[in-house]
Amino acid sequence: MRFPFALSAKIAGHIIKHKLRGTPKFALVLQLEPLHTCNLSCTGCGRIREYSTSLKEIVPLDRCLAAAAECGAPMVSICGGEPLIYPQVEALVEGLLAQGRIVYICTNGVLMRRKLCDYLAHTHGPAREGLLRGLLAEELITASQVEAIRRGRTGDGPVIAPSRWLYWNVHVDGLESTHDRVVERGGVFRECVAAIRLAKRLGFQVATNTTVYRETSVREIEEVFAFFSWMGVDGHTISPGYDYDAARRDMAQRLGKRPEDFFLTRAMTREKFAGILDWGRRFTIFGTPVYQEFLAGRRELTCSAWAIPTYNIKGWKAPCYLITDDHYAGYGQMLERVDWDKYGVVDGVVRDPRCENCMVHCGYDPSGALGTDYRRGDHWKNFAYNFGPRPPRAVEGQRVNAFNRTGS
Repeated sequence: MRFPFALSAKIAGHIIKHKLRGTPKFALVLQLEPLHTCNLSCTGCGRIREYSTSLKEIVPLDRCLAAAAECGAPMVSICGGEPLIYPQVEALVEGLLAQGRIVYICTNGVLMRRKLCDYLAHTHGPAREGLLRGLLAEELITASQVEAIRRGRTGDGPVIAPSRWLYWNVHVDGLESTHDRVVERGGVFRECVAAIRLAKRLGFQVATNTTVYRETSVREIEEVFAFFSWMGVDGHTISPGYDYDAARRDMAQRLGKRPEDFFLTRAMTREKFAGILDWGRRFTIFGTPVYQEFLAGRRELTCSAWAIPTYNIKGWKAPCYLITDDHYAGYGQMLERVDWDKYGVVDGVVRDPRCENCMVHCGYDPSGALGTDYRRGDHWKNFAYNFGPRPPRAVEGQRVNAFNRTGS
């Protein structure tokens, strides 16, 4: 199967349940931001600037778990900021899994190996010594880390352990040269690759998360898929880079650059993603083929931002993950008070100028899953894609020149 049966069945069951009940709007994925502190300052990310006055604040653990229970989404994406900075990230993952959620840890990868070493320090048994020697030989851990792992953990709190309901979702915006330029720090791509390799060796499920910008070449997108597919990554999320307000301000004020030189227009997105249906056949791309058709310009979709809500230090962010008009105390309150018909692009008509170039997955991928713009055969198309055979590893990935960074 392209995706694990249990995960696909859980999400499909959630949709069917609400369709039978006639629920007009419901959550599919919760974007949970327990903090906005980050150890990178990525070009194109406006989160740090948008919440610059509250970077030291965190959402308490009990409120994080209550938000997941309140909206009832079967999947929770822990994002931020960098979620591995969150002091109770292990307990948060444990609590969400205990609720029966599918959990994605959306990380830039810089701290990921540290958490994986914590898991190794927690495990015991004679097989561990052989594993440690192998990981050391592959330079996935250092000699000092081996000694720390052998000493074991000092505390008795939870660790992030492999689970069929858990994915590491690693931010990778291109091969080494492009990615390190976007995150504005050298060496990050190599650290991401090492962390992914280590996670796969330890039995974790791993996905990559790529945002495509104006400078990203179509060839490089394919090479990213091929390289990480060859490494054994379990799937890929991809979305076009969109010039939302906070990102546009960050680009102009902090970097002194023109946002229109970096972000994609709607026409550019369709040009970049013209071959995504072919990519979907060759690689394990998360999402629906209906959304892929939308990206390729073969159909229109209506934004369903309410299906992927965002909860952070200020409450439920509305109307969407990227645009902030208000924050609400409750998910139900947000659904009732927001005039959802004010946003998006419908039949070529731009309802809000801020939405003009938006084709991002958090607004439109749920539309493909929910059938908000249904065409005959869409449901079968989604079913066949998700429950169909998994594409084989891309053997051509071993020939990709992934480590292509030059200069400082």
